[in-house]
Amino acid sequence: MERKTEKNAGSSRNRYRQWATLSLVLLTVAGCAAVGPDYVRPDIKTPAQWDTVAVDADTIGKMDPDTAAAWWHTLDDPVLNRLIDRAATSNLDVKSARSRVREARARRAKSAASQLPGVDATASAKSRRSSGETGSAASSELYSAGFDAGWEIDLFGGVRRSVEAAQADIEAGVEDFNDVMVTLLAEVALNYIDVRTYQARLAVSAKNIDAQQETWEILQTLFQAGMGDALAVDQARYNLESSRAKVPDLKMGLAEAINRLVVLTGQPSENLRRMVAEIRSIPRATLKLAVGVPADLLRRRPDVRRAERELAAQTARVGEAEAARYPTFTLNGSIGWEALSIGNLFSSTSRTSSFGPAFNWPIFDGGALRANVRVQGELQQQALLSYEASVLNAVEEVENALVAYVQEQQKYESLAAATNSARSASDVAVNQYTTGLIGFSDVLDAQRSLLSFEDQLAQSRGAVLSNLVRLYKALGGGWQSFEQPSFSDSSDDRG
Repeated sequence: MERKTEKNAGSSRNRYRQWATLSLVLLTVAGCAAVGPDYVRPDIKTPAQWDTVAVDADTIGKMDPDTAAAWWHTLDDPVLNRLIDRAATSNLDVKSARSRVREARARRAKSAASQLPGVDATASAKSRRSSGETGSAASSELYSAGFDAGWEIDLFGGVRRSVEAAQADIEAGVEDFNDVMVTLLAEVALNYIDVRTYQARLAVSAKNIDAQQETWEILQTLFQAGMGDALAVDQARYNLESSRAKVPDLKMGLAEAINRLVVLTGQPSENLRRMVAEIRSIPRATLKLAVGVPADLLRRRPDVRRAERELAAQTARVGEAEAARYPTFTLNGSIGWEALSIGNLFSSTSRTSSFGPAFNWPIFDGGALRANVRVQGELQQQALLSYEASVLNAVEEVENALVAYVQEQQKYESLAAATNSARSASDVAVNQYTTGLIGFSDVLDAQRSLLSFEDQLAQSRGAVLSNLVRLYKALGGGWQSFEQPSFSDSSDDRG
């Protein structure tokens, strides 16, 4: 009997050694390269220089990194600086972007967990009584406890590709956060410029209304004294009311710009209204700006960087789908105790154990796995096209912003000259009317032209600055100035 026991024990040890050897071989093979394509960043060709004729040698020069990172400081407006800082911490879109990155990190942790063994603890207690009609009507009890472990060997790299895709998704999420910041900072600046532009236009209207009010009152007094004519009085009156009729639209535009800033900065409207209540002039725009070369966009624009990371993630998913077509090997093991009474559950004679590998290979699935590989391959191609399109769109946006910025400056210079001439013409017209050389209709034409040019000048000054902001946005500036959050699960990050 002892020989038989020793023989069984030796046979058991041999089996365990065989299983251990097989497991070691599987683990060694699992370290081999994963199936599917390895990601290589595509070589996207960009133009060597900007095509627009608006670019000169100074403009092509390399952009200062500090200027690109905090371009709004070049406008030297402390109110705008405070609004930018507030929006960067309180805007809801920014908070949503943070949450999406935390989600991507959690998904990566979930994928990475598949590389580790899984261990379950089990316990049960059963009481059974057989039927008196079919048996002895005896009662029995069974108690068991133990641990089950399983480990899928990542032989063909499916899990590794999954983790690789999840890591690229995190990086894409970070770039999405940066892209949200670029858009947000530009929107805050554009709406702030709108506020100052509407305030400047309202100031122009108020000045002209005061002058037209004074002219109408003088003409009315002269008419009542018998030294004027009713036509001039009526002309002066409708000119005055025409100017007043433009004010409500300007005030409505101002209110809309302020309300938009409230949403962008995430602060109460009364606080923001106090910040912009003091009327300040429209900030001056930089006349010369170094924008670098088109190739700089690949490393500066977050949307381009995000598209490249999305391509990397989809490339890994092709390998993940390919690995699903291959066999899977799992190492399973358990150790436990079984006894008919609770007191004997953990005795040496009640111990049970098992160990061994498992093998599964999808032999026939109707072509579903092969079709999934083709699906993921086409999605990879779409991601590549999306990356190429993001580069082309980036170049187009910069080209358009450059043209708009330079051309608007030229327009502003012409309007400034026209406004000076219109102001001089208005003064001459008033003098000639008082001496009887011209009729009052000529005075009205001169005043209307002056008001129109002054209003256009205010709009153009705001447009020059807005186009500068759009250019900085197209160049991908702004996100570098803010430290990226840790994207952890802490409450501080959820801010």
